[in-house]
Amino acid sequence: MSGIPWVLHVDLDQFIAAVEVLRRPELAGKPIIVGGRGDPTERAVVSTASYEARAFGVGSGMPLRIAARKVPDAVILPVDHEAYLEASENVMMALREQPGATVQVLGWDEAFVGVVTEDPEAYARQIQAAVLERTRLHCSVGIGDTLVRAKVATNFGKPAGVFRLTRENWLEVMGQKPTIELWGVGSRISKRLAGHGITTVAELAAVDPVALVPEFGPKMGPWYAELGRGDGTNVVDDTPWVARGHSRETTFQHDLTEPAQVEDAVKELTTSVLKDVVAEGRPVIGLTLKVRYAPFLTKTHARKIPATFDQDDVLARALDLSSAIEPGRPIRLLGLRAEMSMPEDARKGHTPTRGGW
Repeated sequence: MSGIPWVLHVDLDQFIAAVEVLRRPELAGKPIIVGGRGDPTERAVVSTASYEARAFGVGSGMPLRIAARKVPDAVILPVDHEAYLEASENVMMALREQPGATVQVLGWDEAFVGVVTEDPEAYARQIQAAVLERTRLHCSVGIGDTLVRAKVATNFGKPAGVFRLTRENWLEVMGQKPTIELWGVGSRISKRLAGHGITTVAELAAVDPVALVPEFGPKMGPWYAELGRGDGTNVVDDTPWVARGHSRETTFQHDLTEPAQVEDAVKELTTSVLKDVVAEGRPVIGLTLKVRYAPFLTKTHARKIPATFDQDDVLARALDLSSAIEPGRPIRLLGLRAEMSMPEDARKGHTPTRGGW
């Protein structure tokens, strides 16, 4: 294929809600909220909301009971991971079938596509048509000369549109936007930038990268300056993603108040996490325990451990981490993450201790 290299960012529009509408066409056009087991009287958070529900201020991560109050007429549905995974796999298959495409999956509902073409807009519309034909789902496509610009461009194409951002129009489109609208800049980073008088993308683009080093360090300082310019790589990497860890968390319908309850919950979480780790065949090298006290204070406790395959050892260390939990304080959520060694660690000669898996 002749032309020049382009990066396309493909993002499914209201993906989870759209999958639910495919299964229940009568829900089209209605405010849909997906979260937990679909019961707003239980403790759960919103996984996604349709555009109609978002218009009332409902967003991902919001407690389900609050979302239900915001939209009394909303249809509230339980999360169905298997259905979303199947739809996602069909989307990615459609992308990989496009001529000359290199596909880098970012999640269930988004991916980068690298392609050499003379007409990226036509190629983007070709992708949209292919995804729609295979899955009946709509997607937006951002076009860029870097991954950053393609990712940001998608926001201007929603819903179901195409938008191009390049070095030529980056500052024209993004210059006066607040820094929080950049991919990779959240509220905490934007506040720290504002502390240095940097509030817009144009201001971040103009800053001397060295000036950000005292605040953000020698790696992240220059990287944030690069984000402000929209610069960076244009290489789409289709190397299969390898998980660094697996995690599970449970929101309890009634607060845990007794040590025995906490111990049972940690044991159950550890068992669930280790099932995923066993399938990976890589040893555990670190554990993180997440504790959310009532009403909503979250703390984490992390520890590196000698690389091990021993289930009893991991459980003992997880229980040891739980000793940091404040006694007598009601707990509404517990989570556990097991970090695993990466494949390259084995090539460096790291030898784990083997045990009873």
